[in-house]
Amino acid sequence: MTMSVEQAVLAVNRAFYAAFRQRDARAMRALWARRSPVACIHPGWPPLTDRTQILKSWTDILANPSSPQVVCHGEQVLMLGTTAAMVVLVEVIEDHALSATNILVLEDGEWRLVHHQASPLAGTLQDEGDEGAEPDDDEAPPGGLLH
Repeated sequence: MTMSVEQAVLAVNRAFYAAFRQRDARAMRALWARRSPVACIHPGWPPLTDRTQILKSWTDILANPSSPQVVCHGEQVLMLGTTAAMVVLVEVIEDHALSATNILVLEDGEWRLVHHQASPLAGTLQDEGDEGAEPDDDEAPPGGLLH
């Protein structure tokens, strides 16, 4: 059975979070593009745009035994033509949520990460309430924490 493009993108996105959870720096390195421009914005950090700096940041994060465990929810693939894709999702760390974006490109026939950004959502997960309800205009969006 052949995997659809969206399924292939999701597989790489899930491999990214598996590497994060397993603290596997080697797997993390393998997922990032080698020739395409790259960027990574960890919550509270300045933007990183050098592949070596990005991989070092992940190596440092993954080497920290107290680095958080991340669970993902609501992955949505948004195709940008045939050679780029964006995955938007919510990362959950303990009872806090971050809105995250991962951008991938097709490089040498493989989907590779070129961008990761995670930003804390306002509030806490308990504030989300009924997912199907329309928020009031003056309500803050759901969420809350950093990785």
